[in-house]
Amino acid sequence: VAAQFRGLVRGCLPYLLRSVLSPCDIISMGFVKVVKNKAYFKRYQVKFRRRRDGTTDYFARKRLIMQDKNKYYTPKYRLVVRFTNRDVVCQIVYSKIEGDHVMAAAYAHELPRYGVKLGLTNYAAAYCIGLLLARRLLTKLGIAESYQGVSEATGEEFHIDDMDDAPRAFRCFLDIGLARTTTGARIFGALKGAVDGGLSIPHSCRRFPGYDSETKEYNPAMHRDRIFGQHVAEYMEKLEQEDEESYKRQFSAYIQAGITSESLEDMYKNAHAAIRENPASKEEEKKKVTPKRWNRKKMSLAQRKDRVKQKKAAVLKASDGCGDEDEDD
Repeated sequence: VAAQFRGLVRGCLPYLLRSVLSPCDIISMGFVKVVKNKAYFKRYQVKFRRRRDGTTDYFARKRLIMQDKNKYYTPKYRLVVRFTNRDVVCQIVYSKIEGDHVMAAAYAHELPRYGVKLGLTNYAAAYCIGLLLARRLLTKLGIAESYQGVSEATGEEFHIDDMDDAPRAFRCFLDIGLARTTTGARIFGALKGAVDGGLSIPHSCRRFPGYDSETKEYNPAMHRDRIFGQHVAEYMEKLEQEDEESYKRQFSAYIQAGITSESLEDMYKNAHAAIRENPASKEEEKKKVTPKRWNRKKMSLAQRKDRVKQKKAAVLKASDGCGDEDEDD
């Protein structure tokens, strides 16, 4: 009876308060802390580790890896783009129940092979890495000749179409992780490079440099300037004219390498041509290392049996020698 009375009071209390107190009185009431009891903690489920660390957006990941059931174990490929302080990572990844599998990868530290020795994390470098990944993957799959993409970067909107007399174009989806999708972000430079390289990636021009959100118009010439590093060249010229000391301090590596604002565009053009000519990754030479051991190597069964025989022979020989000495005495 007491329990029923308490339940009745709890149920009627809000209505009684509303009838007695005004909204202002209710708002001015003190904050009542909700005490989490043992029942709450017994039912508490810990989130995934990468969610606790803040490194994976599982809401987005679920939608990127889940495939339609009528496609029967067909992988759903992702173009994974990640930026670090000194490197850019582009990978083609698909997921299985045991984890992610990487089909092909390209990195910013590979660009010096193709003539881009400085500025490895800017927009122009991101375009080169996306282009390198696309050509490397299509070469691996044997469809590089069928899907050439765009021979020269112009910044124009481009979507690859399937060919009738060849396998369909390789289709994947952009995976940006936790990065912000701001207009002109470097991630979309890697996307544009992969699309121009021959991959089929659903996208629009709304996040490319040169898109005006007010007029809803896209300027491909502005995007082309970013692809060839003209924003860096303009800043180099401006800084050289206004403050030569700051120019020599900030672009000392460029000056030492002989790179000027006029030669930037040619450098990236040559890099695009070199990537298309040979997109294969460089095989690292394996170093011959002699392993060091501080204990005896494990013996085989035959070696152990032979060792036992030698010990027996040594013991018998020693016992025969002792017997001869006793007879002489």
